[in-house]
Amino acid sequence: MSDWKPEWKSEWKSEWAIDSWKSLEAQQQPDWPDRHQLGEICQRLASYPPLVFAGEVRALKRNLAQVSQGHAFLLQGGDCAESFNDFNANTIRDKLRIMLQMAVILTFGISKPVIKVGRIAGQFAKPRSSPVEEQEGCELPSFRGDSINDSEFSAEARRPDPNRLERSYFQSASTLNLLRAFTGGGFADLNQLHTWNQDFVANSPQGQRYAAMATHLGDALRFMSAVGIDSSTTPILSHVDYFTSHEALILEYEQALTRQDSMHGGYYDCSAHMLWIGERTRQTDGAHVEFLRGIRNPIGCKIGPQVSPDELLRLCDCLNPRNEPGRLTLITRFSHTRIASSLPPLVRAVQREGRSVVWSCDPMHGNTFSIGSYKTRDFDHILSELQQFCAIHQAEGTIPGGVHFELTGDNVTECIGGSMDLRAEQLCERYETTCDPRLNAEQSLEMAFLLTEMLHKKQPDKGADAS
Repeated sequence: MSDWKPEWKSEWKSEWAIDSWKSLEAQQQPDWPDRHQLGEICQRLASYPPLVFAGEVRALKRNLAQVSQGHAFLLQGGDCAESFNDFNANTIRDKLRIMLQMAVILTFGISKPVIKVGRIAGQFAKPRSSPVEEQEGCELPSFRGDSINDSEFSAEARRPDPNRLERSYFQSASTLNLLRAFTGGGFADLNQLHTWNQDFVANSPQGQRYAAMATHLGDALRFMSAVGIDSSTTPILSHVDYFTSHEALILEYEQALTRQDSMHGGYYDCSAHMLWIGERTRQTDGAHVEFLRGIRNPIGCKIGPQVSPDELLRLCDCLNPRNEPGRLTLITRFSHTRIASSLPPLVRAVQREGRSVVWSCDPMHGNTFSIGSYKTRDFDHILSELQQFCAIHQAEGTIPGGVHFELTGDNVTECIGGSMDLRAEQLCERYETTCDPRLNAEQSLEMAFLLTEMLHKKQPDKGADAS
């Protein structure tokens, strides 16, 4: 341990209250035209049942503690932003299915539990690089996600509407209800491995590779059944834990869904199991860090090439002052051209100061570019950042604990490349995202197989299992 002493600590207010964030500047907030209406909506939200429960949140934190020790792996993924329009049982099922497939591939390849955390049931708001958007000389507020305004380019559609926060709550509740039914009602049974392959993926090289793996696992499951180990005697074969997460962007909404646990004390943001702070809102003297430092949920923090080692250590001390395993996940997003210079100093600083964190790689956000009017990402750039992330941790003797993808189970054409060789001229065929481009199902499976190969090398182990 070094004698590094952050001067900011002496000035930081140790007191925290559920609304103490309101005394600080909050970045990336909508310009609500009717604050009184916003207050009424938030009052109603505060009276509604929680979406998730404190016991579930504590279970995720224990799982992430295992990740921080190298005994499990974090797979976090889902839509860039959920949509009110694309809301039905098949869509939710397909998002879950691709995550289950990727998790099985990783578990089979690295022989570790995979902790599954979806960007789902709450990911309705998005930070934007500009507060306004211009089309054909007309300037309007930017689209900030369906919980704020509409993607249609008109003055009325782009007007922030607090009623959308309430709609987000009810859609999240319905989504969670269906996810719980799928994960506990037989859909996630390992004996269903073959049925998880979708028609448009099944005949692809990745689908065929997955099918071969599923056949191999099926043989093992039949042997286990013959000796008395099956879904009826071993529930873990038919039930999976699936957690939810989203960026904690709209603080009025997050405060309204925060509850004090009656059994164990402490405040839990019951809008999701895990919340994260974005690259644009991680100021240590800002409202988002102030709010999230006081809740008991596992917290993620996106970090990009602008963060310095000292600033990162300040964030660690603020968001995880007791240095609890599983509390803080650092989600790196540098780009394939900058990770080699940006990540090693941060890893060394965190390791030198003995901070307990989960290191996770978001290889999507730093690798976005435009081709004509389409934002896209290149599969090779995404893969390169992941490869460098794993290699850096291997060189530093630290743990590459997880990945954070924007992906979908649908057959979209939003990211170029991969073994399917999706080309720029094909982007227009099924470009369906309202914000950022996502890996489609085939690209997601391919990425899971390639990631398994990266992680199959011996990873560092940090001692005994975390409690």
